[in-house]
Amino acid sequence: MEESFSNPTSSHFLGSVPAVVSEDKKSTNPEVPANMQIFPPNSQGYQTLVAPSDGGGEQQPTNNWKGFFSISSYTQYFNVDTDIVLNRLISSLYPTSGDFVSKIDANPDLYGLVWISTTLVFVIASLGNCATYLMSRRSDPNTSWAFDVNYLNVAAGSIYGYALIVPLGYYFLLQYLGSNVSLVRFWCLWGYSLFIFILTSFLLIIPIEFIRWIIILIGGAASASFVGLNLRSYIQSNDLMIVAISAFVLQLGLSVFIKMWFFA
Repeated sequence: MEESFSNPTSSHFLGSVPAVVSEDKKSTNPEVPANMQIFPPNSQGYQTLVAPSDGGGEQQPTNNWKGFFSISSYTQYFNVDTDIVLNRLISSLYPTSGDFVSKIDANPDLYGLVWISTTLVFVIASLGNCATYLMSRRSDPNTSWAFDVNYLNVAAGSIYGYALIVPLGYYFLLQYLGSNVSLVRFWCLWGYSLFIFILTSFLLIIPIEFIRWIIILIGGAASASFVGLNLRSYIQSNDLMIVAISAFVLQLGLSVFIKMWFFA
């Protein structure tokens, strides 16, 4: 008896190749999970892919005042290395160049404002007491003398207040006059302008009044020129030069105040 044989299907063979999907059936890309991370990470760590919101990609407006009072908003202004700080400190000792604003334009910092002001507070408070002791010993070797802690309170209030409030005042003034200015750059400028007073304070312990006045006036004039010449780059009209002149006078007045109160 003849047996009929039928052709077996290809799927019954071992190792058979599956059928080819037709080109009409195009595969679609799988959806990216909302929290998938991109590798490799950048300098700030992994980047997280966020699924688009239903609002058509529109971002909610951020609260500027919340960022103003957030400490994390100011961390970028302390991201400076030693070489940058030293370069800016040296530039503050050359007041006639007037190019300090261009050096800090890309990366202004508040590191100088904080640490220079703090150093100056302790330097003038301690050396002011030392200068008072030397002057009293020079006039009367038998006189009694005690450390005046009030020097530290006056130094902190005057230096911190000057370094914060004066740039803030000029910022609002120039904004009102139509100039494009930055408050952080103003704080950076005034902060580094105080560096020369740290150096002159060590020379003010010389117990000779005439030499003290020469030292403080030279240091004050250099610091005032540094502020005035760099502030001039923000002034568009010659009619506003009075603003730069007033900054010069205020900086010179600060030097006279340091001499009269701490090294009298």
